[in-house]
Amino acid sequence: MTIELRSDTFTKPTPAMLEAMFTAEVGDDVFEDDPTVIALEQKAANMFGYEAALFCTSGTMTNQIAINVHVKQGDEVICDALSHIYLYEGGGIAANSLASVNLLEGDRGRLKAWQIKEVIQPDNIHHPISALVSLENTVNKGGGAYYQLTDIQEIKQLCVANNIPLHLDGARIFNALVETEESPLEYGKVFDSMSVCLSKGLGTPIGSVLLGTKAFIKKAKRVRKRLGGGWRQAGYLAAAGIYALDHNINRLKEDHARASIIGETMAKLPEVENVLPVDTNIVILNLNHKILAADYVQQLNAKGIRATTFGKHQVRFVTHLDFTDDHLTEFQKRIL
Repeated sequence: MTIELRSDTFTKPTPAMLEAMFTAEVGDDVFEDDPTVIALEQKAANMFGYEAALFCTSGTMTNQIAINVHVKQGDEVICDALSHIYLYEGGGIAANSLASVNLLEGDRGRLKAWQIKEVIQPDNIHHPISALVSLENTVNKGGGAYYQLTDIQEIKQLCVANNIPLHLDGARIFNALVETEESPLEYGKVFDSMSVCLSKGLGTPIGSVLLGTKAFIKKAKRVRKRLGGGWRQAGYLAAAGIYALDHNINRLKEDHARASIIGETMAKLPEVENVLPVDTNIVILNLNHKILAADYVQQLNAKGIRATTFGKHQVRFVTHLDFTDDHLTEFQKRIL
């Protein structure tokens, strides 16, 4: 068997999810006439306490739409240097919104309010306007590290005091919430907009939801259209999202437990210098500097284990709902 650990985006719909997709009632979403898309958007918005939501193709799209709505040409986005919006979205902040980025060095991608306070630009024509703060939870490049709500609330207070909106890249927000046991409703109180991915830990084939006020989502819908993101019979995909929100959240702790065991297993190997703390479903290991990640991934591939490079000497594994206890046992056999 091939053991797939490159990403939690490789999951396939379960029979029950496929049944929900096959039986979905659909329309044309560009005409705002797809009942299942409407139901998904209402469900996601209600879950986090927002007024409205917008179903999109990906987390990159929802993030980039949010940034475009929040900022103006020449403005500045404040985020961590490890942020997905900066590293992995094709330069979208510059290309789509003509904005600059103020990069901070947090703790495995997690920022503190004092760090943000130090870089908010003064009202001076020589500087861009600090127009948006964006956080990521969990932090992909930080090995699945997650925020405590109290830290986010402090950042929110700072943003309110400086009239700066706060956005969340919540690609793996449910991975964080099942660990902290915090309420999704609390997040709706602190973030002006939020991107929630359905196609990672929740196991849908495609899609993310952007959350915000009705006025914000109205603007976001126009940006989505401009980016070519208008759906037609998207209800078939939205049905998978509804199923995932109903059935696939609590089981995320299983992924976390298996990831922890992978981390412990890899830490025993002589070629592994160290493993980042395994907080959720992402395992990042740092190899001995004599070993290139690309070569190591090739060696793993020869053993039927799929991983991905995450730097010159870094390798990433990600657990997911298609990675079972049997896969974990086989993984250990092949590694040790």
